[in-house]
Amino acid sequence: MSVDRAVMAFAGCMVLVSLLLAHFVHPAWIWLTVFVGANLLQASFTGFCPAAALFKKLGFKPGAAFR
Repeated sequence: MSVDRAVMAFAGCMVLVSLLLAHFVHPAWIWLTVFVGANLLQASFTGFCPAAALFKKLGFKPGAAFR
C-alpha cells in the first residue's frame, strides 16, 4: 500500500469513527471530522501532511494513489 492510499484510508476511517462517536457518545466529536477535513485541505495547499510523514516512517512506499 502506498503512502497516498494509507493517508486516504486513515482519513476516511477517522471521519467515520468521529461521526459514530458524535452520534452515539457526544455531538462535540464532530470537531474531529472538522479537524480531519481542515488537515486534508491544508495538506492540499502546502504539501505537508503529518499522517504521510508518519506512514513513511512506518515503511509505507511513496507512490501514486491510483495505478
